[in-house]
Amino acid sequence: MGAGFYTRKRRAPVLVIVSLIDILAILLIFFIVTTTFKKSQPQLKIALPESKSAAAAETKEQPVLLEVKDEQTLQLDGQPVTLESLAVELRRANEADPERGIALQADEGVPFRVIVRIIDALRDAGIRNLPAFARPPEMGEQ
Repeated sequence: MGAGFYTRKRRAPVLVIVSLIDILAILLIFFIVTTTFKKSQPQLKIALPESKSAAAAETKEQPVLLEVKDEQTLQLDGQPVTLESLAVELRRANEADPERGIALQADEGVPFRVIVRIIDALRDAGIRNLPAFARPPEMGEQ
């Protein structure tokens, strides 16, 4: 008469951590590979002038970018500069890494007197070669 109900011991569910780590590693690799890395965009909104001979330059390293929006709004590699201190800052940037080079990106509405002052500052800094950014003509406007 000692017949009682037999209860089986329930085993705790087993999670295989190794397979979960494998899945997480695959997901991580997938997201790293499919993520697009965005290049740093210029901080000034500049309307580049058109050029029929504009072509993509192939350089090993991005040049120090001199952005000119107007007479008071200049940036050298993302840092605000004035026309008066431009020659000193250009010399400092060129001495820090002469191989990197300096490139000009100016708004199409910048007065020519500002461009002349910038060229003078470049000569004072000892920089002779200055590539400039322009946009190619629109497809229908040739």
